[in-house]
Amino acid sequence: MSTTNYPSASPQGTPPKRDSKNLIIGLLAVGILGTWGYFLWDKNKSDQKITQLQTQYVAVDSSKNELQKSFDAALTRLDSLTGYNNELEGKVNDKTSEISKLKGQIGGILKKQRLSEAEKKKAQSLIGELNDKIANLEAEVARLTQENQQLTTEKTQLTADKEKLTTDLTTTTQQKEELAAKVDVASTLNASNISVTPVNEKKNGKESETTSAKKVDKLVIAMDVSNRIATTGSTDVYVCITGPDGQPVAVEALGSGKFTTREEGEKLFTAKVPVEFEQGKQKHVEFAWKQNSPFKQGNYKIEVYHNGFKIGEATRSLKKGGIFG
Repeated sequence: MSTTNYPSASPQGTPPKRDSKNLIIGLLAVGILGTWGYFLWDKNKSDQKITQLQTQYVAVDSSKNELQKSFDAALTRLDSLTGYNNELEGKVNDKTSEISKLKGQIGGILKKQRLSEAEKKKAQSLIGELNDKIANLEAEVARLTQENQQLTTEKTQLTADKEKLTTDLTTTTQQKEELAAKVDVASTLNASNISVTPVNEKKNGKESETTSAKKVDKLVIAMDVSNRIATTGSTDVYVCITGPDGQPVAVEALGSGKFTTREEGEKLFTAKVPVEFEQGKQKHVEFAWKQNSPFKQGNYKIEVYHNGFKIGEATRSLKKGGIFG
């Protein structure tokens, strides 16, 4: 049997194997813990990033909302002017056209889900420009509204003045018409000293008065006319003769006709006698009626008219005649 100083490897190698295993397990545990730590650190970092992104998203969304609110507020101001704009008959159409263009640009930007910084700045700038134009529009509407109110006030005053003038004119016209009517009536001539003379014309040219109907060749009617206010000039006096049978004596061929009286309406006249009247003076008028048929026995009624009024009358009787006629 051999002997040696070296120890045997078989039974004495078991303890080193156990230490190695423990070392491996320890290393694995450390690795697992490290992995967990990394995972925990990475998750925490990811959570921080998510929180940061959420914060940024909220900030961006809030910024967009603020832009939208600002835009909506501008639109509200604009809508409040629409009614005024319609009433002002399109006097601010140029301004509203520019505003409509801006509204379209801003609306196009705000429709996007996400806005870049450049887009936000552009939207803010456009909204600022929109508000400036709306402010100018408000000032213009206020000015035009004030002008309209002033014009309305002036129109109301002018209407009142017109109504007063119309009333005054109507009153004045009525007074003028009443005065003219009074002057018209007052300017009617007055007739006095009316006389009717039956005349017989002899062959030698001499004339003599007669009462015998069969000898009467003409009736000479004379009168004096006067009026203090009647104007100087030519006027007409109408002579109406009514025969013994009660019928008007009117021969159209000799100038007879019809005229209108103030109280009796239309009436036949025997003759229209022109009179050259001089204001403030009395005028003697003489007219001879010579008819184309014999005069009849009985009473002849003579009426004189001027300006539609009867200004005098007289009656003359013609006898049958005879040996002493």
